[in-house]
Amino acid sequence: MIEKMKFVSLTGPKGDIDRMVMRYLSRYDIHLENALTELSGVRGLTPYVQTNPYKGLLAKANEFAALTDESAVREDPVAMPLDEAIDRLRALDTELTGLTDRKKELLSKDEELSDLLKKLAPFKDVEYDLQAILKFHYIARRFGRIPRDFIDEYRDYILGNMNTITVECSQDDEYLYGIYFAPRSEVYKVDAVFASLHFERLYLPKEYEGGPDQIYREIAAKKEENDREIAALDEEMKKALGRNTPALLAAREKLELLSANFDVRKMAACTKHSSTSDTFYILCGWMAEEDVKKLREDIRDDKLVTLIEQDNEEVGTKTPTKLKNPKIFRPYEMYVKMYGLPNYKEIDPTILVAVTYSFIFGIMYGDVGQGLCLAVFGFLLYKFRHIDLAGIIALAGVSSTFFGFMFGSIFGFEDVIEARWLRPREAMVTLPGVGSINTVLVCAIVFGMFLVLVSMVLHIINYRRDRNIEETFFSTNSVAGLIFYATVVFLIIMAFSGHAVPAAGIFIALIVASVLVMFFKEPLAKIVEKKKGPKIEGGIGMFIVQGFFEMFEVMLSFFSNTLSFVRIGAFAVSHAAMMSVVLMLAGAENGGSPNWIVIVLGNLFVMGIEGLIVGIQVLRLEFYELFSRYYKGDGKEFVPSLTKRKA
Repeated sequence: MIEKMKFVSLTGPKGDIDRMVMRYLSRYDIHLENALTELSGVRGLTPYVQTNPYKGLLAKANEFAALTDESAVREDPVAMPLDEAIDRLRALDTELTGLTDRKKELLSKDEELSDLLKKLAPFKDVEYDLQAILKFHYIARRFGRIPRDFIDEYRDYILGNMNTITVECSQDDEYLYGIYFAPRSEVYKVDAVFASLHFERLYLPKEYEGGPDQIYREIAAKKEENDREIAALDEEMKKALGRNTPALLAAREKLELLSANFDVRKMAACTKHSSTSDTFYILCGWMAEEDVKKLREDIRDDKLVTLIEQDNEEVGTKTPTKLKNPKIFRPYEMYVKMYGLPNYKEIDPTILVAVTYSFIFGIMYGDVGQGLCLAVFGFLLYKFRHIDLAGIIALAGVSSTFFGFMFGSIFGFEDVIEARWLRPREAMVTLPGVGSINTVLVCAIVFGMFLVLVSMVLHIINYRRDRNIEETFFSTNSVAGLIFYATVVFLIIMAFSGHAVPAAGIFIALIVASVLVMFFKEPLAKIVEKKKGPKIEGGIGMFIVQGFFEMFEVMLSFFSNTLSFVRIGAFAVSHAAMMSVVLMLAGAENGGSPNWIVIVLGNLFVMGIEGLIVGIQVLRLEFYELFSRYYKGDGKEFVPSLTKRKA
């Protein structure tokens, strides 16, 4: 169902907008429209420009709140006054600023120490004083590494063939680490050769004394001390945040409300009173009819002025759609929105989709045991995770359980419970001129005819509301199409049930008349609407040719759409057939003791694969065979512009 909407304009002194929003408007859902756009014909309007003072504080509150454990809060944050919460937020910001600045320094130092340790680690086993090596005057030294792929070339060419001494220090999965020494007068040649081997030079710290191992331990000790200081700062920050968590949450909650509601100024317009030169704001938006009544009652004794547009069609913007369905059917709004939200004048198809989808799914997937599993699984998932698809599965599972009793099937066994209606694979009916055919297939086609007729009635209602004469009376799914299809369906049912058709000439005349009306729908609509100009455009010949092919397509679509519902019965039969295969594989059909592992796995397989396929096929029927006949789905969603405050 679609809630009835009213367009509301609110006016008051410019400086009173915050009080109005917090005291009244934030108690209701309102879809604001841009007042400047809505009132474009009014002269002297200006935008309401003002900087939001709450955004900076809100960003700070969100930053600190992300570091707290909200689940450990015992105090109710909502009970704290806003002024107190903001004061404590600012005090906490001052306290934490010094701690965070110090922590940044320590983290930077920690990164430097870690980098030094990483450089020294490969050379820890060098038993020489690092300072002494670095102070060589006539001999150049290079610390670095060579990729493992070039180790063989290094050993074949460098060792013994170059005026250099090398010291291999360590290896890992990628590199060989080491040092090479060469006379300063010859080092440029050696550097060139090592460069060809992709030697990467590493620079060790010069300010430490002793061997690399000793220096490594000294730096590691400094890093450990630095890490302890960082941990102490973290603990101090954690305690400060813990003491102020209730204030943080209170500040964040109230600042979110204030910040969001402050932004209504973006949608407001300002105007000056002609006699007093005082500035007033104007806010425009859509509200549910019930909320409008409550708002008017709230502001009865206030200086706020409220204007309510009685005719929505007089408003420049499109009326938004707000769905309001019973809770049991609400999950099916997901399917409706997948196709498109209904516009404000359309019939909300949610309840029809919920009933038909569940009903058709149950027929195609009729099994007591599997249906109960789907119902329980879907219900639990919907209750605890609030997943709309789970709610749909739960209702579909209930329908499957019902038809499982009708078909006498429980986990594929058809000899445990008695069929209350029929068994899909066995029930047959004889039709005149056709012969013996499965009963479920016949019932599926009849049910499909009924749904097509219902969808055509809905089409007529929707377009009657939209005041579209052609689509209401003359088109394929209009009154003319309904008469044609209903008459054909009646004749088919009478013929296959073996009854004579009374006054057959009248029914033939109805069919011919309805076809002619659909054929001449455009000129007939222009005549009824009294439109000027030619009633037939493009010439009589072109009109007849185009109309012939359009009517051929109409007849073909009626036939194919109706025949498409055969899949309902086909899946009911195939479900029973698939389960009979599972039972056969488990050895349950020969009277012996069945293999329960095969039965369990087979049921799980059928539940998963066939459940998915059936769900998609039913959705296809809803969208292509029904929605395409009566539903446009071009609505504008109702989006509340304010953060609703708690009572």
